[in-house]
Amino acid sequence: MAERTTKRYASLKWFCVFLLLCCYAPCRADRIVLKEGQTITGKIILEKPAQLYVDIGVTVLTIPKDKVLEYQYGEKIEAEQTRPRDVNTPAAGLPPVEDASGRLYKTAQLKKTTIEQSVDAVSEAVVKISSPGGTGSGFFINEDGFLITNYHVIERETQIEVTMFRKVKSGFEKKVFKKVKIEAINPFVDLALLKLDDLEGTKTPFVYLGDVDRINAGEEVFAIGNPLGLERTVTNGVISTRNRAFEGLIYIQTNADINPGNSGGPLFNLAGEVIGVTNMGYIFMGGLGFAIPVNYVKHFLDNRDAFTYDKDNPNSGYKYLQPDRRRNKAKPPSTRPASFGPAGAGVLSPVSFSPGEGPGAVKYRT
Repeated sequence: MAERTTKRYASLKWFCVFLLLCCYAPCRADRIVLKEGQTITGKIILEKPAQLYVDIGVTVLTIPKDKVLEYQYGEKIEAEQTRPRDVNTPAAGLPPVEDASGRLYKTAQLKKTTIEQSVDAVSEAVVKISSPGGTGSGFFINEDGFLITNYHVIERETQIEVTMFRKVKSGFEKKVFKKVKIEAINPFVDLALLKLDDLEGTKTPFVYLGDVDRINAGEEVFAIGNPLGLERTVTNGVISTRNRAFEGLIYIQTNADINPGNSGGPLFNLAGEVIGVTNMGYIFMGGLGFAIPVNYVKHFLDNRDAFTYDKDNPNSGYKYLQPDRRRNKAKPPSTRPASFGPAGAGVLSPVSFSPGEGPGAVKYRT
């Protein structure tokens, strides 16, 4: 009798285990990632245009969709760690493209995270560029010290310094490099390629280049740069349009604040990929910033031998010495006022307006 009871109990135990396994197998949890970085695991029981209703076992949560970065149903979730992936780590199965033909940059389809996590991962690759003419921004594209900036940041300058900000326990530590070589320039697209010659074995942090064909209007973006000399400034916004035309070129328009000093800095998506190079905006009209699409950057880098810098070429931006001032202060025999500015002023107007624009919309190079 005792033996029969033991067998019956063992059979019942294994039946319960089997039943639990059968019930558990199809009940894979759904996952919701919030824009602030939290991850919620549960069962999405109802999806509406503006809300998600999630059963987490002890209660049902109502989550506004404008707070959600992404969500996945259980059957679509692959086996992976729930913590956010390092932004500079390619997504599974999508390794960086390192072309044997001598590409200086790397690409990868990275997973979108939050602005906070992206900034933490890519901020070290953004630098400040200084010259006697002013300051701007730039970013490293590989670990060998090659970096991208705007041509107008270094235009007619040869004495260039690059300031890198490295993370330390107490915050950021500045490291200034004074041996900076101009590798290639393209004034028509407003791009320049620089290289640090005094790295002394230091490997520079770098960022991946994205793809304009994978971005859309309304997508969240952020910029990092040094506007007005304010180092490591982060601004965010959305893509207003990805193909705004100016003077025969296409630009990404964004409402992220772009100010003088942001020039040459990167515009990122939420995956930490560079999608553009910031280069101009409108004074007194917030929300009108523009960036050179990253596809132009790739074309410039792939054909950099055609744009190689030559200091003896006057179109290469060589800085000429200013001539001596006039010693004869008397008026010339005949003078005419300049064709721009107030009548009789004799000077050119310092700003220019595009057709149809008033004084409240001054376009400037950042």
